[in-house]
Amino acid sequence: MIRVGIVDDHAIVRSGLKQFFAEQVDLRVVGEAASGREAIDLARTTEMDVLVMDLSMPGQSGIDALGMIRAKAPDVGILILSGYPEEHYAMNLIRQGASGYLNKECEPAEIVNAIRTIALGRRYISPTVAELLAQQLNRKEGGAPHEQLSEREFQVFLKLAKGETAGDIAKALSLSVKTVSTYRTRLMEKMNLSSNSDLTYYALKNRLID
Repeated sequence: MIRVGIVDDHAIVRSGLKQFFAEQVDLRVVGEAASGREAIDLARTTEMDVLVMDLSMPGQSGIDALGMIRAKAPDVGILILSGYPEEHYAMNLIRQGASGYLNKECEPAEIVNAIRTIALGRRYISPTVAELLAQQLNRKEGGAPHEQLSEREFQVFLKLAKGETAGDIAKALSLSVKTVSTYRTRLMEKMNLSSNSDLTYYALKNRLID
């Protein structure tokens, strides 16, 4: 029996997934959460094989939670199920420890297929993500500027792009304001940008934020 956790801030999505998973003889939902913070608690307190997690949630997002869940439950598989298309986040998050990435417009059967693959200890690479991987390997240079960022830099970048202050970000990520400023300087250099409004414009243009 594959033990599954569901993380999404919409109760209707959690309910729909739970109902669909209940129809599968080998899946059992053992817990659910509505935010990144709750997802971290769920990973810490509940024995799971695969966690199916949204990215965009109020407070602590799935992106913020990913590293913490990896630290607290290194053996749990994490399938990102997001409204954002694969080209925006998949490569970054798979590098950061996600076991697979699916867009919410996929067929429900593909989610189950991904869960079964991840439960075997493998990564689930959908055809779309496989194509992105191939494109990345074929590129002479390293791809989009945001793909060069470390996990922490990427988190700070998204929060700055949404207009959060260094103080807000420090609190949310349990960092000092000085450390956040260091990450900001570093990511600005890597992305060749000079202001927070540049970051916001870049994130909107590349559909990394709504």
